[in-house]
Amino acid sequence: MIGMLRGKVWEIQSERLVIDVQGVGYLLTVPYGLLAKAVPGQELVVYTHVVMREDDLSLYGFSSLEEKQLFLEMLSVSGIGPKAAISILSTFGAVQIESAIVSENLNLLTKVPGIGKKTAQRLILELKEKFKGHSTLSTREGAFSESTPLTHSEALQTLLALGFGIDEARQALGHVLKDGGELSTEVQVKKALRLLAGG
Repeated sequence: MIGMLRGKVWEIQSERLVIDVQGVGYLLTVPYGLLAKAVPGQELVVYTHVVMREDDLSLYGFSSLEEKQLFLEMLSVSGIGPKAAISILSTFGAVQIESAIVSENLNLLTKVPGIGKKTAQRLILELKEKFKGHSTLSTREGAFSESTPLTHSEALQTLLALGFGIDEARQALGHVLKDGGELSTEVQVKKALRLLAGG
């Protein structure tokens, strides 16, 4: 199976990237964090996982082995499919997701679009013991507390609360973040609102 791809960003879609690897374009569904940073023509190394079903063959891409492993762990939970797992990774970082599961933070997990209380409870029940003492929680620099969302996630949640759809909110924030630099949540939201308003 395909475990890793190295190539150039050929096309950026709402939730997917096309990576050109020696003339072959691979279509990958990726978390929002990777999508927002991607620039056409940029060379990327993407860790991949293939999901095979009777009527579908899909390729998922991740910026790190850690993120890919977390995706696979979530797929092992009953009721969590690839789309739900990607949605979780698109809303929060790997460290924060593991921290929320270990600390049984239902409130944080149910902020993810499409993740209800029962699904969040299953994640906690089936993964809590696996993540206790996990290296990403204890050694990763800049680890987040379970109550502090990633900056772009705060901005995303604000736009969702204002009534925008998740796809249009992600797309607007993606344009805002492509300029680089550290922007506060307030500045991200203001810039995204101008884009969404057509200004």
